[in-house]
Amino acid sequence: MILGIGTDLANIERIERTLERFGDRFRNRVFTGLEQARAERMPQPAAVYAKRWAAKEACSKALGTGLRMGIAWKDMAVRNLSSGQPVVEVTGWARERLEQMTPEGYGAIIHVTLTDDHPWAQAMVVIEALPPEEEELRPRLGRSERRKLS
Repeated sequence: MILGIGTDLANIERIERTLERFGDRFRNRVFTGLEQARAERMPQPAAVYAKRWAAKEACSKALGTGLRMGIAWKDMAVRNLSSGQPVVEVTGWARERLEQMTPEGYGAIIHVTLTDDHPWAQAMVVIEALPPEEEELRPRLGRSERRKLS
């Protein structure tokens, strides 16, 4: 069952200007260390940051709160599985909100898709509740990916 849907469109050039103007202050306020490391390894870091910005906005919308209702930017983190598939992990107040909206006996899964076509980056998030018998459908981080998170 679908619990929430969110989408966002971000301007890569705007993110690039923000990075130039505020640098680490912006990066550290919005993105986790792993998100920053991935972006900085890429040929166009601003596009990577813009997609993750859009994903966080879309996730907050899917949670039904937006960013103005207590969810911190870093409460939502975009990771990539070894296959390259993006996943969103939530902590803090975002995790609490996800648990509140998930029916008893179900597990929540956050689906995310990211794309960019300069100057735009887009993300869509769908939050789904899975019954226990469908738990194996959830994308999982592999052992090496879990180690990177700690």
